[in-house]
Amino acid sequence: LFFLHRMGRENDSFVSEFILFGLTDQPELQIPLFFLFLGIYVITVVGNLGLIVLIGLNSHLHTPMYYFLFNLSFIDLCYSSSIIPKMLVNFVSAKNTISYSGCMAQLYFFCFFVVSESFLLSAMAYDRYVAICKPLLYNITMSYQVCCLLAVCAYVMGFSGAMPHTGSMLRLSFCNNNIINHYMCDILPLLELSCTSTYVNELVVFIVVGIDIGVPTITIFISYALILSSILHINSTEGRYKAFSTCSSHMMAVSLFFGSGAFMYLKPSSLLSMSQGKVSSVFYTIVVPMLNPLIYSLRNKDVKLAMKKIVSKIIF
Repeated sequence: LFFLHRMGRENDSFVSEFILFGLTDQPELQIPLFFLFLGIYVITVVGNLGLIVLIGLNSHLHTPMYYFLFNLSFIDLCYSSSIIPKMLVNFVSAKNTISYSGCMAQLYFFCFFVVSESFLLSAMAYDRYVAICKPLLYNITMSYQVCCLLAVCAYVMGFSGAMPHTGSMLRLSFCNNNIINHYMCDILPLLELSCTSTYVNELVVFIVVGIDIGVPTITIFISYALILSSILHINSTEGRYKAFSTCSSHMMAVSLFFGSGAFMYLKPSSLLSMSQGKVSSVFYTIVVPMLNPLIYSLRNKDVKLAMKKIVSKIIF
């Protein structure tokens, strides 16, 4: 006990809580922002939860594409729920605190779900590549076992990405300043509070984030380069349009997700202010989970048909 007490006094890392600064300190914006993000969260929950139920109840949606959409909606629902409720509290409370253990838990689940989504998006790109470039082999190549394996790999990579970030954060010492200049417990704002060297943490961020963004990005780029080449060889204008429309929504979400993530984590901290970082993180933590159900499924005829069937059953 004496040894633990001495260690606590030496590194001062046993802070009981952090204070989340929030998105802005302007009082006149707090209430409007509260209702804005509350509306976004409601849309996110209804959209993703509705898509999960819709896919689960309709057997004709039990295909590889919708299997990945099911997992994507689950991930978006979970990681937005680990961030937005606490963010909403910050808009209506004078002092928004989070415990040390709660902060580390939020950091872990945020990293886990974000990394899982990045690899799941690459699996979805591969699925589109097989569907467009190798349609005759689609049912064999994208079998149920293969889809399960790709989904499991995405979650395993999420675990592998979250552990180094959280583990390296737990070894840091936090001194007198416990105000996090962010609306959540993110990596870079926490590093700013450390009173010990963060070289190892920055190295972990550069390597792990580089892998978690680089590998899926390369996979997606290669998949869509091959898809584009295949589309250009389609003689039918209608066929080219159908193939392109299938991929355009995915590419838009991928660009928003990976672009904002790379802007936040892969630029030197000296070139990126925390205010810019907070705005950038809003896109991939709040906006993307809201948009995914819309851009992936609500434009889809199969989903619209399934929704009409369920509504008709409820009404009649």
